[in-house]
Amino acid sequence: MLVRTLKNLIMTGYSPDHDVNKISDPFLQVKILRLMRVLGHGDKVASESMNDILAQVATNTETSKNVGHAILYEIVLTIMGIESDPGLRVLAVNILGRFLLNPDKDIRYVALNTLLRVVHADCKPVQRHRTTILDCLKDPDISIQRRAVDLCFALINNTNVRTMVKELLLFLERCDAEFKGDVCSNLVLATEKYAPSKRWHVDTMMSLLTTAGNYARDDVVSSLVALISQTPDLHSYATVHLYNALRGTLTQQPLVQVASWVIGEYGDLLVSSSIDAENSTGPISETDVIDLLRQALTHHMSTIQTKQMVLNALAKLTTRFSPAQLPRLNELIRFYSTNTQLELQQRSVEYDKLCAQAASVRVGLLDYMPVMPSRAPVVEPEESTNQIRLGDADYETKLVEQSNGALPAQSLTILDLLGPESDDLVNGTKADTTTTKPESNSADSSHLLDLLDVFAPTNTVEQSKSVAPPGLPMLSDWTNLSSNGATGLAHSQSLGENAFDFATELSGFDLSTQSQNVTNSTASMTVYDADGLRVVFHFDTPPLQTDGQAGLITVRSVATATGPHAIKGFEFQAAVPKSCQLQLLPPSSDTVNPGLGAAPITQLLKWRVPPKVVPRMRVRLQYTCNGVSKTEQVQLDQFPIVLW
Repeated sequence: MLVRTLKNLIMTGYSPDHDVNKISDPFLQVKILRLMRVLGHGDKVASESMNDILAQVATNTETSKNVGHAILYEIVLTIMGIESDPGLRVLAVNILGRFLLNPDKDIRYVALNTLLRVVHADCKPVQRHRTTILDCLKDPDISIQRRAVDLCFALINNTNVRTMVKELLLFLERCDAEFKGDVCSNLVLATEKYAPSKRWHVDTMMSLLTTAGNYARDDVVSSLVALISQTPDLHSYATVHLYNALRGTLTQQPLVQVASWVIGEYGDLLVSSSIDAENSTGPISETDVIDLLRQALTHHMSTIQTKQMVLNALAKLTTRFSPAQLPRLNELIRFYSTNTQLELQQRSVEYDKLCAQAASVRVGLLDYMPVMPSRAPVVEPEESTNQIRLGDADYETKLVEQSNGALPAQSLTILDLLGPESDDLVNGTKADTTTTKPESNSADSSHLLDLLDVFAPTNTVEQSKSVAPPGLPMLSDWTNLSSNGATGLAHSQSLGENAFDFATELSGFDLSTQSQNVTNSTASMTVYDADGLRVVFHFDTPPLQTDGQAGLITVRSVATATGPHAIKGFEFQAAVPKSCQLQLLPPSSDTVNPGLGAAPITQLLKWRVPPKVVPRMRVRLQYTCNGVSKTEQVQLDQFPIVLW
């Protein structure tokens, strides 16, 4: 009926009561298209019946006025949201490509924003418009530039990484200061993921460092240092080029820091004859290197951190250079021994004492650093999905930082989280588990903290017999709140009658993108859905009973951005009765981007609830959306009845 109604609308003649700019009843057409998008989602039969009429409307709609653009926009969303034909999806992307050529900047912005939402659903058609998208980087409108930058990073892959990175480096030279930091960090991630060779990677990172200047963040510095450490074949090459770059400017602090680290580590290679041919200015002497480091050490723009790294380089060179240079190196190392900055003074004095030791002692203490571990993500084959998904397609798995008993000053009290019902939760029936003193095999072993220990200072920490692997905090008596910004949660439920249909959540995201597939998930519930953030729990049922004790339920928490802005700094905190136990796995990220093509934040939790216990839980969500920090608290008393 919808197809027939829509067809009648486009075939009917002029109607002065309903037509707008020669388009028949555009408001009704938009409503029909939106309903078709809902009905066709995940339904191949229904989608098949819509293909012809969607193609007909897309090709016959007049685009000279905004009303036509509005209908085409809804058609694009409908095509990408249902099980449409590949040819129809190409048509939808081409419509957005025509929008990019429109002189109206609002239409161009809508096109970029929509392409960013659909690029992960069908990337190949979008790649055909890469040149037009790159031209949008030159647009004077800052909002269009921002969307174009985001889309360019989403389009980078193994085949176009050289071209895209080159264009983005050119954009970095001329863009406003507010873009430079984000562009630098994203370029670091893109080059780490898709670099065709180590040589190209090193060249690109050094070019990025010199182009960004002081706008380069610490992640750029650490990434380049780690990259050079991991490529022994390029130690000489990188050291010479960074030395020459440092001679050109001492005002760019990130460049000075990287060059100081590399020169201190591989200074012997810098002055060796084997690399003289690569140095366009002739051979480099030890005196030249020390003179340059002296200028960096005393330069008026050098920060405390930069001076510390230069001191470290000078100390390293006492074992890299000839003994004849030792007195001069010692003099520079002692330069800040009376400085009022405590950290700088301490480092200067300690290095001075170290340099007074015998050469055999210094060689061992100031030896080459071991190769730094790589953090480059694994590049997986691109998987084309049939529909638009919520979430971010490129994210890096972050490890849960372990709590070592030190409490942050901003920690919340337990009563703040639990509220007036905290007494009932604290006085809950204890589970039949025995607690013992913690046993740690290494300094990195995770500690199991009572929730009271997390929120209120105490020196008493107990640990369950069940020991989680490193990086997986276990919760005994109370849930442990992880300190990495995406904390674990314990789930409580009562024998209420609210059952949630899992199928209602499928429209929000595609489960095929998750790193953990829960094949037996038959129940789900929405924990929070407001202010651009949706948090959903998915459960494995039935619970596993062990010797008549507490049942084990696997819960998968999924957080998605439903609004136009990204969710950043996502933190998940919860409190449950002492009778419950929880094991939480690391979250996938603490940031989820907006749009229908990005992957959500996911986290697996294993919840153990004793029989005949009615647990309750209070959840606190903390996140930043559109620059505004928000804190929301949710009380959960009812869970799907099929769980118990």
